[in-house]
Amino acid sequence: MGMGFEARQQAGLSQQQKLSPRMIQSMEILQMPIQALHERIDHELESNIALEVDEHLASGEQPAEAEIEDEELIVGESDTAGDGADDFERLATMERTYSEAFDNEYSSSSWSAARMAGERDRKMDAMASISAGDENLVEQILHQWSFADVSDEVAAAGKVLIANLNDDGLIDTPFKDILDQEQEDGSGVTAEQLEEAKQVLQSLVEPSGIAALTIQECLLLQVESWRSREGEDSEAWDRVSALIADHLDDLVQNRLPIIAKATSLDIDQIKGAMQLMHRLSLSPGREVVDEHVPPVVPDVIVEYDPEQDLYVAALWDGVIPPLRVSPRYAEMAADKGVDADTRAFLSKNVGNAKWLIESINQRSNAVLRVVQIVLERQRGWFDQGPRALKPLPMTEVAELLGVHVATVSRSVSEKWMQTPRGIVPLRKFFSGGTETSSGENMSWAAVKAMLRDIVAAEDPSKPFGDEAIVSELRERGVEIARRTVVKYRQQMGIPPARLRKTY
Repeated sequence: MGMGFEARQQAGLSQQQKLSPRMIQSMEILQMPIQALHERIDHELESNIALEVDEHLASGEQPAEAEIEDEELIVGESDTAGDGADDFERLATMERTYSEAFDNEYSSSSWSAARMAGERDRKMDAMASISAGDENLVEQILHQWSFADVSDEVAAAGKVLIANLNDDGLIDTPFKDILDQEQEDGSGVTAEQLEEAKQVLQSLVEPSGIAALTIQECLLLQVESWRSREGEDSEAWDRVSALIADHLDDLVQNRLPIIAKATSLDIDQIKGAMQLMHRLSLSPGREVVDEHVPPVVPDVIVEYDPEQDLYVAALWDGVIPPLRVSPRYAEMAADKGVDADTRAFLSKNVGNAKWLIESINQRSNAVLRVVQIVLERQRGWFDQGPRALKPLPMTEVAELLGVHVATVSRSVSEKWMQTPRGIVPLRKFFSGGTETSSGENMSWAAVKAMLRDIVAAEDPSKPFGDEAIVSELRERGVEIARRTVVKYRQQMGIPPARLRKTY
């Protein structure tokens, strides 16, 4: 049976929007948190000969008159008031103005590729330079294990177990799976050696509870450690041990009357044992690792002006240095007396420098314009707190500014704002909401705050069920479904009524 092929030609019109690498780069910069932008600027300062820090502005001095050029672009010198023009149109204008900067070694894609290419080496360098104070959990436990008085075979088995510790310090991989993997690797570790190594590990390493196979075993190991300490009430710890061994699920579910009925303990004794259990940790491994949490750096600072009764916003420019195009290299790029290859190289660098500075200024303008809308629409939050937060969809802000909604989304993405009420994410102010019975618009965040207030004010011995919370909200003018209450309660980490009940 033959197969035939037929060639056809069709003509048609289609319209596509294609973003250049430079436009993509500008949108990336708009979306970057300020610390990532700072890293990006450091990279560009190292790689672009035509980009430099304006030392006069950095030191607070005014540049000499001869050094000020009309065409010079400086970060922070653009009009931050903004007229609401479409930011994507501005990107297109930038593209037309600096078209010579397309697709070169300093483009966004090239920069990202270079960064990825160096990622592995940087990680290896960081691991090689870890100091003793920065040892991870496995390294710390291996150090302790090196003092174990065991045979070489058991020492090797112990290292296998340590390699299988999770971040909490527990071994959550079944021994069978560990043995199967070791047999594939040809290590020859046996089940007996793993068991012996586990026993020694659990008795040797600190803090206690590490190398347990289950949460229950982890807690019991810690109980034994506390019981053996001088001055501790061993009888009280015996009760804790018995409750964990035989009634852990009932404890978790707050079923204290069931435990009292099944044991000789009364409610007060059970509550006393639970109080001691607060000394125990579900994640002992995390107690020995210093988790470095990077500080949050705000993009915008908002302060209250009592004379005008207004909240005013300003960019926090402590991280971003004042940038400019090097006048020397800009002049060389335009000098026909310089050889063509050098001029071409300098033109690319000058174009990239201008584009970066324009992109940063565009980022500043966009963020400030969005923040200004927030200050106007969310005045209640700044005066009264979370309960006064209003619905503010991004589409509404985009319409007010005359920009695409994606621009608003990028402008608030991973941006933080320092306010008289603390440092908060800018995205916090954008959400939908509901209308109260009095006709007032209320954001979902405000509803959550009201729900938290209701739970905080309840009688702990008779906590509100979800239906009761629905009724309490209804009395305050907010009509929402029970399933919504359950969803918000779970999002806020509020347990159900049976777990909130105290005896």
